Amino acid sequence: MDHANFYGWEEAMQVRADGCPGIRTAYDLYDKLLKCWRADTCAPRMRADWSEANPTLGQCSITAFLVQDLLGGRVDGILLPDGSYHCFNVVDGHAFDLTSEQFLPQILDYSNVTEQFRETHFASEEKRLRYELLKARLTRELYD
Repeated sequence: MDHANFYGWEEAMQVRADGCPGIRTAYDLYDKLLKCWRADTCAPRMRADWSEANPTLGQCSITAFLVQDLLGGRVDGILLPDGSYHCFNVVDGHAFDLTSEQFLPQILDYSNVTEQFRETHFASEEKRLRYELLKARLTRELYD
């Protein structure tokens, strides 16, 4: 799997995904999620720019909280210039960002982060519904 270019891919290979059928590590989740990310799970403000060439665009918070459901850990966020947070995961001390490729060639600064909470993010019904859709797709990928 040399195609993944997300932040912390080496760290993600260290995180065991024992509760997820068909995958061994957090790194392996990326391949499953590639089959699940679509325009309808992208943040509405970015949806016009979503493409199969950039499938991680607008998927960060729903992906990070879904990964937290599966692997535990914490969701952290990087404050972006527009005032929103870009979310990523920290599990057993290993930081990885399955949706960082949306920013390439820019590399985000992961040194100043703030813990993120699903209650805050999912206060938006629209975002919660996108999370549920992504979760249903990933469940089919893992269990079918």
